[in-house]
Amino acid sequence: MTRPLLLDLFCCQGGAAKGYHDAGFDVVGVDIEEQPRYPYEFVRADALAFVRVGNAGWREVSAIHASPPCQAFTKARKLQGNDHPDLLDATRELLEATGLPYVIENVKGAPLRDPVVLEGQMFPGLNVHRPRLFETNWPLTVPALIPPPPRQAKMGRPPVEGEAMQVVGHFSDVPAARKAMGIDWMNQYGLAQAIPPAYTEFIGSQLMQHLQAERVAA
Repeated sequence: MTRPLLLDLFCCQGGAAKGYHDAGFDVVGVDIEEQPRYPYEFVRADALAFVRVGNAGWREVSAIHASPPCQAFTKARKLQGNDHPDLLDATRELLEATGLPYVIENVKGAPLRDPVVLEGQMFPGLNVHRPRLFETNWPLTVPALIPPPPRQAKMGRPPVEGEAMQVVGHFSDVPAARKAMGIDWMNQYGLAQAIPPAYTEFIGSQLMQHLQAERVAA
């Protein structure tokens, strides 16, 4: 059976991509910046323009994941006096126009529609508190009972027993952060921006089931 193709927009260094790949998808990443650490096929382009002008049709795409810049919804939005772009509405409008199943990921505070929340403590082996919102246009089910968040280690200090590592900003100890996030190929910048692949492996497994059900129904 051919693996369905998923477009990974605003892909950065590929945290989301790895999870979808492990769930059974072929993945192509699109980012406006060169991403030499991206682990799969990569296209350097403006993510929205890439879809808008029809380049997504160069191969049959089954689904799209998008992680538009989140700084507009975080405390960093006024960092160094700079305003950050809010591309969320434009991303949603474009994804809706494709008619494909989609996933939009962002931080808490982002105005996603009926999002579900995934956190690090929901996944064995992760040691990071990383709440992220996910909006889909297909039914995504998340367990209702979420373990309470662990204590977070103070910035710059390694976690002790019962604490989660803070993989944000200019943190120290990249090897420890890779282990905490379940990621082994990123540098410091990529880790600070990434979501753990476990999140999208969980989502991707349900997305795969949705695509299979749609295929049977057709």
